[in-house]
Amino acid sequence: MPATQAPISIAGIPLRTILRKVVTLIIVGVIFGWIYAQASPWMFPRETQAGLGYGLAHGALMPMALPSLLLGKDVEIYSANNSGRLYKIGYTIGINICGIVFFGSAFWRPPKKNRGPGADEGDAHKNQLR
Repeated sequence: MPATQAPISIAGIPLRTILRKVVTLIIVGVIFGWIYAQASPWMFPRETQAGLGYGLAHGALMPMALPSLLLGKDVEIYSANNSGRLYKIGYTIGINICGIVFFGSAFWRPPKKNRGPGADEGDAHKNQLR
C-alpha cells in the first residue's frame, strides 16, 4: 500500500487549484469593488452631460460594479444625462476594451521557451487562439 494518497480532485482539477482560483476571484472582486467605489463619484457627475469620453469610462468601469451590485449596493453603471448616440458608442467601446483586457489577460499564456535542438516543433500550435 502506498504511503501517499492521490490529491483530491473535482472533475480532474486538483482541489488546491480550485481553492486558489476561488480565493483569487474573491480578492479581485473586493479590489474591483473598492476601485469602483473610489472612481464612481468622479465618473458620474450630476451636472455634466456625459459624452463619448464619459461613455468610454462608464463602459470600462461597468464590469467592476458587479461585486457591489451582488452585495446589495445600488451603484450607477450608466448615465441618464448623456449626449445620446456618441455616449452609447463610447459605452459599448469601453465595455469591449475592458473585456479584451480582462479576458485576454486571463487566457493568455506566454509561449514556452525553446528547449534546444531537437525540440518538438509540433507544440508551437498549442499557444495559438482557435
